[in-house]
Amino acid sequence: MDLVANAIADPVRRDILTLLRQQRLPAGEIAARFDISRPAVSRHLRVLRESGLVRDELVGRQRFYALDPRGFAELTAWLTQLVAPPAWQQRLDALETEVHRTRRERRRDTASGEENTA
Repeated sequence: MDLVANAIADPVRRDILTLLRQQRLPAGEIAARFDISRPAVSRHLRVLRESGLVRDELVGRQRFYALDPRGFAELTAWLTQLVAPPAWQQRLDALETEVHRTRRERRRDTASGEENTA
């Protein structure tokens, strides 16, 4: 998870991941979209590859890069734990729903009982 967090900490690498979200791209086309040197882009791609966020494939003389969503699994699971409501919160929400439902039923039963006695 630390490799992934470090990889996405850099804005250039985040931009590369965004590019690769749509389609796989050759390294040269990725490099052409940035105002940094090709070797710098190559280093960023290496970091992304080593962290498991992208995979590469050599096709002829071109190296294509594609997003590998499996690389995000551990970080995503950890982040989900932070933002998901705790289990006790879900239980309290369910209790609140049940209390409101019971009150509604009692009001309805009381109202129908008063109509029957009139």
